[in-house]
Amino acid sequence: MVEAKLWMMDEAVEPKEIALDGELFGGEVNKDLLYRAVRMQMMNRRQGTSSTKTRGEVRGGGRKPWRQKGTGRARAGSRRSPIWVGGGTVFGPKPRTYHVKLTKKMKRGALLSALADRASLGRITIVDKIAWETPKTKQAVALLERLGIESTALIVVGTAERTRAIQKSFSNVPGVKSLACCGINVYDVLRYDALVMTQAALDELKERF
Repeated sequence: MVEAKLWMMDEAVEPKEIALDGELFGGEVNKDLLYRAVRMQMMNRRQGTSSTKTRGEVRGGGRKPWRQKGTGRARAGSRRSPIWVGGGTVFGPKPRTYHVKLTKKMKRGALLSALADRASLGRITIVDKIAWETPKTKQAVALLERLGIESTALIVVGTAERTRAIQKSFSNVPGVKSLACCGINVYDVLRYDALVMTQAALDELKERF
């Protein structure tokens, strides 16, 4: 059985241990799937817009620089030869796509493996809710200190819960990122040491799977 601490926003209430869903957090960690999913996310972030000009695209070079024989110099047919300064580039980069695809089953398995990995290391914390009316970094830092989180953390709230106040409150805290549950992904789950989820995000994740 996988367990995690459930913290209440009311500081007077002591945290308690709760059992996490075995289907979500109790599976086996498939390292191959994790590698494929992280690689897919990193590759798909690449723009692939770098470009260089070949000798056929560089301006000029329409006339032969000098006659073929009798000058004592090497033969030359164009000023835009790759061996000339200002010439074209040989085998330079051209716009391309780095897009990598995974099947839905592989994506699902990778996310479950990432959640199982965090659970097996005891790095999952559940909060009943995070509800702030105004954005304040001070209250975000206070919450993390109360939860005992001293390293990097990923805060996952319910899609309906993610307000501007929550987003702005955590945005100024170094090493902390907040996400709506609909945006949870393998790379962010593995990148941060601690995973903090609200009860609404946990319920939303159960419905998703």
